Amino acid sequence: MHITKLDIETVTRLADAPTRSDPRVEMAARLPASLQPFLTWLTAKPAPGEPAAPRPPVSYVREAVLLVLGGCAASSLAMAVLPLDSVAFWALLFCGLLATSSGLGLFQVVIFHHCSHGTVFSTRERNRMVGRWVSAILLFKHFDMYQREHMLHHNANKLFTDDDEFTDFVVGICDLHTALDRRALWRKLLILLVSPWFHGRFMVKRIQGSLMSKERRHNLIGLGVWGTLLIGGLLLHVLPIVLVAWVLPVTVLLQIATVFRILCEHRLPSAEIIALRGKQLVCEATAGVFPGRYPPPARQSTLRRLGGWTLWWADMLTIQLFVRVFVLVGDAPCHDFHHRRPGKRWTDYTHARQSDADAGCPGFPANYVESWGLFTAIDQNFAAMARAPADLFG
Repeated sequence: MHITKLDIETVTRLADAPTRSDPRVEMAARLPASLQPFLTWLTAKPAPGEPAAPRPPVSYVREAVLLVLGGCAASSLAMAVLPLDSVAFWALLFCGLLATSSGLGLFQVVIFHHCSHGTVFSTRERNRMVGRWVSAILLFKHFDMYQREHMLHHNANKLFTDDDEFTDFVVGICDLHTALDRRALWRKLLILLVSPWFHGRFMVKRIQGSLMSKERRHNLIGLGVWGTLLIGGLLLHVLPIVLVAWVLPVTVLLQIATVFRILCEHRLPSAEIIALRGKQLVCEATAGVFPGRYPPPARQSTLRRLGGWTLWWADMLTIQLFVRVFVLVGDAPCHDFHHRRPGKRWTDYTHARQSDADAGCPGFPANYVESWGLFTAIDQNFAAMARAPADLFG
């Protein structure tokens, strides 16, 4: 058998790759096979040896549309039919708002974002057209402007500079600065999430970027859609339903999810790494963020084991499920894979990232790093910001 240099390099890299050990491996080993597809979706991590299940990009568009329409319908039904003081009203309204917010997150994180990379539809024109409609209707920055800024964000020479959209958001919109201690950063975050001033300022910036862009046609589309919704709701005496079922998710709820997502998808490296730039910066500036945690220890008494599994499932089916549906939608948990391989297999992000990690991430000086749990990831980022010099962002 003829062995090539490439074969030797591949075997060497696979030998050097670390043995996989993470909560998902434990879940696969200790839970029934029937639960594994759900756990793969929930954690955004495949079980060892699990085959990939590719899906076409347009399926994400269908999913987003169905979630938004279904969520708006559920919220509207709750407000129109059920008594305000009933449990059913609040349960249906919560589910409706969550579904709508999840669909809007998919439009933002997956469709709008990947249209800017030209990878949702087969032609550049179709990606651009859909991206423009999304930015006009959902009050995102004009698609063309976003696309230009986002390409800079993928440039290691621009990451964490004044030209970077991440820096602009964290410092310019959220007013979170380096050298503050971790508790101060958490305190500022919790205050701004419930601050009308923050949400109003964020909303004004979105309206300026969307409805006051340099393209008149784009602005008129957005104004026409929003004018029709609000005036129609007023004339039909259903304006309160429109405000709760549609306006609330598009504004406050989407903005809260955006803050959490952006604060976890990038991690601030040391000032020395930022100064050096290059691929090492890309490796250290991003991390996978996966909903979930290790199952309870196996060697416990029956009572402790029962209590441990009860608490574990309660966490997975409440906090972690909410995080996956509301914040870490689509391929957001694998944002580090997107920065390393922006044009590769994003529709099969869970298996693509894991395959790349198992191979040692060829072409990069360091393999992937990851955090389990949204709040753990944000806390780690805040710790990095606290260690950074006060003038890091200028």
